[in-house]
Amino acid sequence: MTADIPLSGRLDDDDYPAYTMGRAAEMLGTTPGFLRAIGEARLITPLRSEGGHRRYSRYQLRIAARARELVDKGTPIEAACRIVILEDQLEEAQRINAEYRRAASEAAGGGAAESASDAESGSGADAESAPRPDTGTGSGPAPR
Repeated sequence: MTADIPLSGRLDDDDYPAYTMGRAAEMLGTTPGFLRAIGEARLITPLRSEGGHRRYSRYQLRIAARARELVDKGTPIEAACRIVILEDQLEEAQRINAEYRRAASEAAGGGAAESASDAESGSGADAESAPRPDTGTGSGPAPR
């Protein structure tokens, strides 16, 4: 798949598609059908191996796990996918807002105002490190 990237780099890469559908389903405690369904809903778009098999990254598995949590609580799969997408969009907006506040604070010459405004909005480092679903196409969040 990615022969030009050293093995150590691929092992540390959350976006490297290291897991087969069967292994991904096993790790999530679900079925391959669930993974196909969230793919059809465009929550995640697995890459394909040279043989055409779906391959999932750790990042995609975290997104699928969040959707599964919602489905396990009785949320229809389409709604669960939409919720995960909206959560991602909110986190991204908070991250961008925090960047703008930080830039404005630096331009004004004060670091204390940044910390106070981040604390009030709830958009600090947590929003910056939150995972983002990647779809590649469709109505979902932008790919990483």
